Amino acid sequence: MQKSTFEQELEKNGKLIYVNKGDSMMPLIRQGRDLLIIEKPPKKKRLRKYDVPLYRRDSGQYVLHRILQVRKNDYVICGDNRWEKEYGITDRHIIGVLTGIVRNGKTLSVKDKKYLLYVHIWCDFFPVRAFIVHAVRAVKRRLKKFL
Repeated sequence: MQKSTFEQELEKNGKLIYVNKGDSMMPLIRQGRDLLIIEKPPKKKRLRKYDVPLYRRDSGQYVLHRILQVRKNDYVICGDNRWEKEYGITDRHIIGVLTGIVRNGKTLSVKDKKYLLYVHIWCDFFPVRAFIVHAVRAVKRRLKKFL
């Protein structure tokens, strides 16, 4: 059985449904448990702040992170469970965009009011969140060394 790439699946079906690996989008997306619904990005239209694109870095690595800022030629992107922003992601890197999450058999649309509330609370207070995420990681590292 031949494996297909995310790009091939999106081209063939217009939609990609898969289980993610990694914790960079916690607490929204739980590793190995939630199904992600990714669709092709709109043609001739840029993504917007708070969209969650699936993109492919120049290294070939696939990443699903949130747009924090739309700039003239690129996007500023960061995972919900990260504090370091990524710069230089352009439309050519973007393969698809998150449109929904299936959790426990129920689909949560990115247009749902609960989702939008989460996004605004989580992203509008980015400096506070970044501090908390960074502090928790620092404590975990020290505990690991101590134990």
